[in-house]
Amino acid sequence: MSGVNSLVNIAVFGIVGAIMMAALVGLLLVVSGSARGATPVVRGAFGVVSVLLLVALPTLAAVNSLSAGVGFWTAFATATCVAAVVYAMNVALLPVVARRRFAGQRSALASLRPSLPVLAVGLLVCVSLGLLGSGLAALLV
Repeated sequence: MSGVNSLVNIAVFGIVGAIMMAALVGLLLVVSGSARGATPVVRGAFGVVSVLLLVALPTLAAVNSLSAGVGFWTAFATATCVAAVVYAMNVALLPVVARRRFAGQRSALASLRPSLPVLAVGLLVCVSLGLLGSGLAALLV
């Protein structure tokens, strides 16, 4: 039964995280497209919120998993998958952000595609976030 619980945690926290990340990126695009643009303080605040989101959601998923009585490694896998779903949303939104940023430069748009090494590093970041989240969850539970 813990396998179903982990899948539910991944679905709920992953989808909520993906929606929140999409909303955050959309809000940043709206703010940066305004007449005065986004100041460095606003961009920094968006970066801090996105990092907090990338740490908090896997941690909450791992806390929920550990509270259900599963082991650390199941909580780690759940947290890693939640981080991967949020990361996938960021990769999916990359062309939208790039079109907005490089509106007149076709060569910059054509060269902006995530390569296999970039995706592999992203997977390592997701594993690191999963380890951080499950470690924090183990301390909290």
